[in-house]
Amino acid sequence: MKARFVLAFLLLSGLPPVTATEEGKPNILFIALDDLNDWIGCLGGHPQTLTPNLDRLAASGVLFTNAHCPGASCNPSRTAIMTGLSPHTSGLYENSQNMREVLPDAELIPQHFRNHGYRSTGSGKLLHYFIDARSWDDYFPEKESGAPFPRTLYPDKRPVSLPRGGPWQYVETDWAALDATDEVFGGDWLVSKWVGQQLTEEHEQPFFLACGIYRPHEPWFVPEKYFEPFPLEDIQLPPGYKEDDLDDLPPAGKKRGPNRYFAHILEHDQWKQGIQGYLASIHFADAMLGRVLDALNNGPNKDNTIVVLWSDHGWHLGEKQHWQKFTAWRAVTRVPLMIRVPESAAPGLPGGTKPGTINDDPVNLLSLFPTLTELSGIPAKDDNDGPSLVPLLRDPGSNWNHISLTHLGEPGSYGLSAKDWRYIHYAGGDEELYHIATDPYEWTNLASDPDHQSKLEELRALAPNSFAPLKEPADTSLPKLKWHPVSDGTAPPSKPQGKPFPVSFTNQRSATIELFWMDPKGVPKSYGIVAPGKSKGQQVRPGAVWKMVDAESGEELGHFRIGKQRSGAIIPAH
Repeated sequence: MKARFVLAFLLLSGLPPVTATEEGKPNILFIALDDLNDWIGCLGGHPQTLTPNLDRLAASGVLFTNAHCPGASCNPSRTAIMTGLSPHTSGLYENSQNMREVLPDAELIPQHFRNHGYRSTGSGKLLHYFIDARSWDDYFPEKESGAPFPRTLYPDKRPVSLPRGGPWQYVETDWAALDATDEVFGGDWLVSKWVGQQLTEEHEQPFFLACGIYRPHEPWFVPEKYFEPFPLEDIQLPPGYKEDDLDDLPPAGKKRGPNRYFAHILEHDQWKQGIQGYLASIHFADAMLGRVLDALNNGPNKDNTIVVLWSDHGWHLGEKQHWQKFTAWRAVTRVPLMIRVPESAAPGLPGGTKPGTINDDPVNLLSLFPTLTELSGIPAKDDNDGPSLVPLLRDPGSNWNHISLTHLGEPGSYGLSAKDWRYIHYAGGDEELYHIATDPYEWTNLASDPDHQSKLEELRALAPNSFAPLKEPADTSLPKLKWHPVSDGTAPPSKPQGKPFPVSFTNQRSATIELFWMDPKGVPKSYGIVAPGKSKGQQVRPGAVWKMVDAESGEELGHFRIGKQRSGAIIPAH
């Protein structure tokens, strides 16, 4: 009745009517931090971490202490969050996949809000190393550039602290304190500056404003002042580390756990230095968050802006003999999640959230899309896979009959989080079971314990019955290997390391090419031919060298050295 009266008044007065999407809609500040596990003060993940701004945001709203990511790496997790589609629905499970190749028509959160009267803007990393310009009204850096990172200071000579162990090693796995101010460092400082500026201004439309803080993603290079609170001699090892933690794992778990990164770090006596770099990077990210929160709190949008903060996945620093992500253990799946709704700001929660609320129900970041639409009072997207969190925001004691799934890189491998339990299932059938209430670091696998078979069966029954197949990336979307023409030298011997993966060799020449693998003694071994204009898939290993030869003349043309990930190899026309 009130809305009809206002509309009639505006029509009679000759003023333009206010649309339903413009009237009484809350703003949304959507904050992502990259690779942040539970090492923040309010989650208690590490006793030395310094995160005053994360802690004050948590204290001002609802902190979810049992929140989990949809995928165990960046691309599947962020794609699921931004589309509302679970990996087992979309078929996007890996970093190597291209989101728009797999989901060409998917509507992302910013576009959905644009469709309902919002102005959607963003800065920094929200998707997997691309912006998706069509989903935003404005972006920093410019959305047309496609690259979400502003200028960032890095050392001139790298690596600084951790020598590269081979082509298998991610080039950014390194750490050091930089002699630079925040402003000179750039990166997240520039992101926080741009986002902060938007928050200090009044806006004609409700806004969806996304802030992607890149740290603590590698490399762990941040200004020196963020290292100072963490003297190397005082660094404590991860509380979840246990030397014999692999003994009770099934074969798939033992294979997933130990990786060459952790062994390499130990070999070079860099474990504590790595922990120091991660803590310093978290401290830096927290300071950048503080700049954003201060801009909001001191500006005109404080009382009508919903704040959501999340991280795409966690990170191992030696637990289960593992470094990095890509596992279904809690070190990776459990992430920070905080939501603050001001009183009288959101149609879906008029009373707002109660400061200092803590919720320990199993929730998933897949729920952010439907939660924000319900809070804002705009239509839901029909194909969202996750349940809205609004019932828990309204009453943390609500009956929550949901579990949370984190998918690994192959269909059928996942971690399932319940209230006090975690169940891990690998595609080959191996299983793990942990009672988190008494075993938060997952040290004791109960899957083979006869006393817990009923719980195992109960959790098995809660998992999906079907999984979308992994949609292989097209050759055109893969990163490209460097071509070394014979003028740079003949093909050297291979130094293969690590697990095999496919590479596509594409022949752009008018002549037929013969592929040769160079064995470790430098002896070439033929692996077939590639016709002009055609491609050939081949299993390779990091460090392998593949020589290209003109099949008719026998002339060596050049070679490729295989890197750490699936790639494309283009044999140039000249």
